[in-house]
Amino acid sequence: MSEGAVLHVKGRVLTGPDDVRDELWVVGGRISYDRPAGARDVTTVEGWALPGLVDAHCHVGLGAHGPVDADTAEKQALTDREAGTLLLRDAGSPSDTRWIDERADLPKIIRAGRHIARTRRYIRNYAWEIEPADLVAYVAQEARRGDGWVKLVGDWIDRDLGDLAPCWPRPAVESAIAEAHRLGARVTAHCFAENSLRDLVEAGIDCIEHATGLTEDLIPLFAERGVAIVPTLVNIATFPQLAAGGDTRFPRWSAHMRRLHERRYDTVRGAYDAGIPVYVGTDAGGSLAHGLVAAEVAELVTAGIPPVQALSATSWGARAWLGRPGLEEGAPADLVVYEADPRADVRVLAAPRRVVLNGRVVE
Repeated sequence: MSEGAVLHVKGRVLTGPDDVRDELWVVGGRISYDRPAGARDVTTVEGWALPGLVDAHCHVGLGAHGPVDADTAEKQALTDREAGTLLLRDAGSPSDTRWIDERADLPKIIRAGRHIARTRRYIRNYAWEIEPADLVAYVAQEARRGDGWVKLVGDWIDRDLGDLAPCWPRPAVESAIAEAHRLGARVTAHCFAENSLRDLVEAGIDCIEHATGLTEDLIPLFAERGVAIVPTLVNIATFPQLAAGGDTRFPRWSAHMRRLHERRYDTVRGAYDAGIPVYVGTDAGGSLAHGLVAAEVAELVTAGIPPVQALSATSWGARAWLGRPGLEEGAPADLVVYEADPRADVRVLAAPRRVVLNGRVVE
């Protein structure tokens, strides 16, 4: 599209689950619901339009063995863009990806800084590995470096126990979360197991990633405190493979991972039924491919979340949770257009007809 060109999106514009408009206009990269006077150079796109999708747990600039070069990070971001994922919450990366902010053709990123983990209790080359006495200082550091989020590793395998175990004593996380909140940042944590959750939630955490250890006795606590979860079911699908690799050395851990996998759908449905906010995240980066948001939405539906609510978890609801606009008047024109109504069948998300980023058709 040329400078000064106008984009006309017509058909059905889903500004909310039940709020449907017939058309919108994009002028100067921003959304308008008023036809611009004297518009001549107009490009028209037809279909069902949604706000640009959200992956609320991914890692741009991260590979299986740690940070990756800028070319690889660019390919990760482009893969997400091609899938219609235009807003990413980067839940921990050792790479500096600020250069992406200067690229109008790449998705927008909300960063949580670098993971903060216990010494020798996480994947090598991913995180700051520290002891509890230093937790507050590192949380403050990442709160200042990030975009309003900090990422803790809440539990990981303890090789002496041969099973998952919490990484932090409660007083340390209480102080660290309080410091993050003082600095205006929210805190989330990687958690697979059950026994790390109560301390983190009662310490004031804002979100739990994966949350496979969420049990019936913990669900009311999450609901009462309004703690969100990002289940990353496409990642949890890899648990049996991970467990097989640990059968010989860590049989207790392997059995635990299989149990968490087996009950994953019940866990997510139980959380949703109790009113716990659930959002879409894939855990892309590391060893998992980018561009899997459509598959994750389908997994939430398989778990028993109604399709429109699963759709909201990657669109209207997710954007509101992250403090970013959807298809409001004057908002940046980040949207995806589909052949059919994604509320009727979320599998439509896997095949965008057009992707519009910052007002330009990029796919």
